[in-house]
Amino acid sequence: MTLKQRYDRIDHEVSASCEACGRSADEVTIIGVSKTVGLEAVEEAVAAGIHDFGENRPQELARKRDAFPDERWHFIGNIQSRQLSTVVGRACLIHSLCERSHAEKIDRLAAELGIVQDVLIEVNDGEENKQGVQPDELFDMLMACSKLEHVRVVGLMTMAMRGSLGDARATFSDLRILRDTMRDKLARCGVQGVDLHELSMGMSDDYLEAIPQGATMVRVGRAIFSDDYAS
Repeated sequence: MTLKQRYDRIDHEVSASCEACGRSADEVTIIGVSKTVGLEAVEEAVAAGIHDFGENRPQELARKRDAFPDERWHFIGNIQSRQLSTVVGRACLIHSLCERSHAEKIDRLAAELGIVQDVLIEVNDGEENKQGVQPDELFDMLMACSKLEHVRVVGLMTMAMRGSLGDARATFSDLRILRDTMRDKLARCGVQGVDLHELSMGMSDDYLEAIPQGATMVRVGRAIFSDDYAS
């Protein structure tokens, strides 16, 4: 299959999944995770209809954004403080914020650029070797971010454990419930500017499990860019 054929299949599956659960396909953005491919593959992906891309290394984010400035570039990698200056202002959305010190640095860098940087808070799914805010610490993180003038939290992100679609489905459901709980709690506290409308969850192996649970962004790499990916 060509890249376009793979993407068209995924786009069709996303639309069908949305229809099956009473959602509009417009509610779900397919992010092409281009972290393992070069500029030629990105160009092919743009021609196929992909306009949101995810990168996990700051220098690659900068290189590809410079080459394709009209596309939307998402930063999905682990945050390293010393590299944030490469990410802030280049990424339309940072998916992996999970430390207050990073939020504060993003705020300072965005202030210098005269922008507000959109971010997602990454939530840990319970695996010890993964980063992310623990669910019982999320409210405090949201409150801290709400006080930063140049950081705007627009939602949550998580990564499910690979191997079990049932476990992935439970992880995605838990994130949606947590999001709804946080929304109610923030509203009761009168907190402004934290909307949490985005849920970034689901990857090549499990994105169809994420959509019925409310995903608004699915991060798909291998299923789009790999010739030998088998769904």
